[in-house]
Amino acid sequence: MLGTLVAAVRSLATYLALLAYIAVVAPVALVLGTVFRSKASMYVLGQGGVALGLALAGIRYRLFGERPPVETPVVFCSNHESNVDPAVLFLALHPQLHVLYKAELHSFPLMGTVFDVGGFVPVDRRDRRRSFEALERGAASLRAGNSFLIFPEGTRSRTGQLLPFKKGGFIMAIQAQVPIVPVAISGGRASMRKGSGIIRPVRVSVRVGAPIPTAGLRLDERDELIERTRLSVERLLEEGSTWN
Repeated sequence: MLGTLVAAVRSLATYLALLAYIAVVAPVALVLGTVFRSKASMYVLGQGGVALGLALAGIRYRLFGERPPVETPVVFCSNHESNVDPAVLFLALHPQLHVLYKAELHSFPLMGTVFDVGGFVPVDRRDRRRSFEALERGAASLRAGNSFLIFPEGTRSRTGQLLPFKKGGFIMAIQAQVPIVPVAISGGRASMRKGSGIIRPVRVSVRVGAPIPTAGLRLDERDELIERTRLSVERLLEEGSTWN
């Protein structure tokens, strides 16, 4: 009971601090991004807010494996088991990580504008034409040198078992002819229980696998690419989340 109370107070302090940070920093970030075209500054401020939130909530992470060079555009492909996964991976994988995300999130106040300026790409799976247009924009961004994060399961797994992978991010990688980098994140599921806003301190492991090349692949070979990536993520998950 006492542990839950402490976690609740800590969570409230985290939410309030983040709201204050966003209120002060978001307008500055938008000016830097839209007026001065300084996307790098936006990312620094955004990562500062994410790091603040994780630190206050007591969420620590450790990276295992080697990230590809920053200048090499890739598509990071990760499993998804908790609400803290996007925040941890945003910090752990790349200094300017772009994200393929659900179009519904674009309607949140300020979020859509920040995502647009930051180069994130919304995908509307309810509209096939718009979905393919979004993937073409993502492929163009990859060819321009930007790296992306995708959650191919499309939603969080409640059991820890991998859900079926959706094809969109893999089509984008093949179109751009950039590598897929498998990622396994574990340990975050205990941080937030379903239906609860309380954030509990956890230790999260992020395991990065060897890049899977797409050079020379055709779109009709995407299923083989998906299967190879899924097997790699499964193997990384089997290594567990133990901190030494």
